[in-house]
Amino acid sequence: MIKAKKSLGQNFLIDKNIVDKITNIIEIKDKSILEIGPGTGNLTLSILKKKPKKLLVVEKDDNLAKELKENFSGEITIINDDILDLNENLLSREELIVFGNLPYNISTEILCKWILNLDDNKIWFKNLILMFQKEVADRIISSFNTSDYGRLSILTNWKLNVKKIFDIKPNSFSPRPKVDSTLLFFTPKDKFQKLKNPFVLEKITRIFFSHRRKMIKKPFKQLFSNNLSLSNKLNIDLNMRPQNLSFETYYKLAYEYEKLIC
Repeated sequence: MIKAKKSLGQNFLIDKNIVDKITNIIEIKDKSILEIGPGTGNLTLSILKKKPKKLLVVEKDDNLAKELKENFSGEITIINDDILDLNENLLSREELIVFGNLPYNISTEILCKWILNLDDNKIWFKNLILMFQKEVADRIISSFNTSDYGRLSILTNWKLNVKKIFDIKPNSFSPRPKVDSTLLFFTPKDKFQKLKNPFVLEKITRIFFSHRRKMIKKPFKQLFSNNLSLSNKLNIDLNMRPQNLSFETYYKLAYEYEKLIC
């Protein structure tokens, strides 16, 4: 039996009821599926029972990849690599439905990478069904004027619709994590603010939220040289705090900043 590696943030999903609930969320038959971090293959097996057109799995752990090959020979395509090192846009010619029990230590890095690298002309996935530490999930789904609202929710809501499916208790995993998990469901948006350089939005939110308890006068001045005509145009009260600005306001600020630096 293969032991989970703490260095890779491994917590294997072992609760069959939860596994089946996850694979019942969406129609899998005849669809192209990608699973991130299959581990010992419990979710993999449940997906295969629903007869997908094809199933790709990305597993970084060499020992687990070898075991998956032995257990599912000819049924799945195994990519023995780090998902962060892969170009997700080249994984398949077809849109993928993605399942992932993401390692807590890199879950936000994976999500942010996918959003920032998303090709507006060719969306590589149809749906993302991903598991996060509950605290992180709460930040992802938060709305403005709340304490959890910040860079992660702004970036996510830029290009994706997101909704919470359900929470998962630690006893559904081996080894048991110390925190609850949450399953989130993402779909790409049809329309969103176009930016030539998506990292502009990352910069805007990083500067604004570096002092989230203070008024936005200072970061606004740093980025826009205290351009009051712009704050009036976007109906921004500079006495507000970063969490008081809506999603759309941040996307418009990123657009205006991009025009400024081009």
